[in-house]
Amino acid sequence: MTAPLIDSFARVHDSLRISVTDRCNIRCFYCMPEEGVKFMPREEILSFEDIERFVRVAVSLGVNKLRITGGEPLVRRNLPDLIARLHAVPGVQDLALTTNAVLLEEFAQPLYDAGLRRLNIHLDTLDRERFLKITRRDDLPKVMSGIATAQKAGFRKIKINIVAVKNLIEPDIVPMAKYCRENGFEPRYIEFMPLDSQELWGKSRVLSADEMAALISKEVGELVEAPDRDPRAPATDYVYADGGGRVGFIASVTKPFCMNCNRLRLTSDGKIRYCLFAIEETDVKQQIRTGTGDDIAAAIRGCVAAKWVGHEINSAKFVPPPRPMYSIGG
Repeated sequence: MTAPLIDSFARVHDSLRISVTDRCNIRCFYCMPEEGVKFMPREEILSFEDIERFVRVAVSLGVNKLRITGGEPLVRRNLPDLIARLHAVPGVQDLALTTNAVLLEEFAQPLYDAGLRRLNIHLDTLDRERFLKITRRDDLPKVMSGIATAQKAGFRKIKINIVAVKNLIEPDIVPMAKYCRENGFEPRYIEFMPLDSQELWGKSRVLSADEMAALISKEVGELVEAPDRDPRAPATDYVYADGGGRVGFIASVTKPFCMNCNRLRLTSDGKIRYCLFAIEETDVKQQIRTGTGDDIAAAIRGCVAAKWVGHEINSAKFVPPPRPMYSIGG
């Protein structure tokens, strides 16, 4: 039970992303259709007790970093209760949440009180009209209010996730960098990936990390590679040469980081995935609900052992995952 989770490529796994729902309260065009979305039946979704049990076994195998995702995790009822449960698990060293912040004004303080200290907020633009175009919801004021409330609640480690779709997001690259720099946030520019449910992706729509970094260096401040960056983190981190903050780029398409991957995923319906783009899944729901800890551990180890070398987005072999992003978990 105590041996670390090492795959056949010698990658050690200590990070777990947990999706708590496939439901979302916005409809970003690159993630979900505007109408006709079929969500999983609620009885198929793992309970908080299920998730805690899985996490305790995963932690016994060396996992120490947890991230709660969705869908939109804040639409899951009583989410702060789950945060408190996971915060109390011995061995959990880092607990974070990814959210679109539409409901953050209501939940920021309860989440902080439950033990959460790190937030990743999905926000592509500060322009209300473009926000509506991207999300199909006029909720930018709620997002901004939620961010302000989170700051008041005590959150100091806030990252802003920006999905970079070419011929759309260019006007927002610099304003988002300036906004984050002025407010002490860390922007993370994410290359558009083939995870949409409508087959909208194409390489011609990928705005590369290098292009964005060059633009920010020119218009906001010179960027230099961070000397303390974590080589296993998905983002390549830069800092402003004048000391004015940090900027991350997730270059999944132009510079895949698969050989440094340390992550596993648990979907809201109880499947383990070794990669965001995985075709295969390991169904662990029955083991969680009726099996032993050894059963759960064996399922986790089996998933890690089967992990592929990488997603091969830039290869003719690439096949998009059968699940859309909102169903897999961010």
